[in-house]
Amino acid sequence: MSNLTRFKFYENALEANRDKQILAERGIQSFIANEQLIQSDWLLSQAVGGIQLQVFEEDIEKAKQALEDYKENEKYSLEVEHTIEDPEFDFVCPKCGSNHIYRDDSATSFFGVSILTSHKFVCYYCENEFMH
Repeated sequence: MSNLTRFKFYENALEANRDKQILAERGIQSFIANEQLIQSDWLLSQAVGGIQLQVFEEDIEKAKQALEDYKENEKYSLEVEHTIEDPEFDFVCPKCGSNHIYRDDSATSFFGVSILTSHKFVCYYCENEFMH
């Protein structure tokens, strides 16, 4: 009988569920531990080791490869257009001039809950991080 092992740790359930779905699409069975406990009392997160994605021991390498492939595909899937019509923001990336950017709220969030509005932006095209 195969044993479950901790594969990856998360601060919020959204990222854990995204990765669980990616693995499921590739036929890799996984489980999320501590999700409900931490959502009900986030102060317990450090005590229980955060939200954990668990996979069977024999699937660890396949799971690592699946998530790496996903990140690689996600990186190149956005290279269709350098600019977009009617962007949400009226400014461009200072490095490459693209207006294909997004606000990085991870710096101002606490366990996935945004506390303040961030002035940090990231360019989808060149991955440049800048303040505006």
